[in-house]
Amino acid sequence: MVVEFQPVVTGEEKAELAELAGEIWREYWPALIGEAQTEYMVANFQSLEAIERDMAEHAYEYWFVRAADELTESELAAGAEPAFHTVGYTGGHVEPETNRFFISKIYLLADERGKHFASRVIEFYDRLCADRGLAALYLTVNKHNELGIRAYRAKGFETIDAVETDIGEGFVMDDFIMEKPASA
Repeated sequence: MVVEFQPVVTGEEKAELAELAGEIWREYWPALIGEAQTEYMVANFQSLEAIERDMAEHAYEYWFVRAADELTESELAAGAEPAFHTVGYTGGHVEPETNRFFISKIYLLADERGKHFASRVIEFYDRLCADRGLAALYLTVNKHNELGIRAYRAKGFETIDAVETDIGEGFVMDDFIMEKPASA
């Protein structure tokens, strides 16, 4: 499987990202945090307005995670191009004050989970941190997201803190903060 990370830049790409985010969130999160908080989170943190705000005000960067089957030698010789399809998205931003990259989002479509795409995303961020001279990458993960916690631990992340963040309207994000030193 060939994986690429397509930067989200244009207005059309930002709108596509918001649509994808809503689809993934509404499929995955209601079972963990309920319908009401899921809709609140989509509106306030995954919507087109939130994406544009985070990019403009907090220097967020977003990428579509795209995959394609590897081509055979004969396909390559014939000049064939891989047929990429979107499997999810990711995003975050550099924190200059801590010399770390905060991974805010790694979300995959239901049919694409369990295919090691999250591992490829972590590898992507590890290279990005090394290229930018950053000391570490970190993220927050819902304390009840056992699948995510196991995946991050397997990739070298350690829990460094636990936080409960009031996000408004009576909703709270109950997360672990996990960190991994960047590769040299």
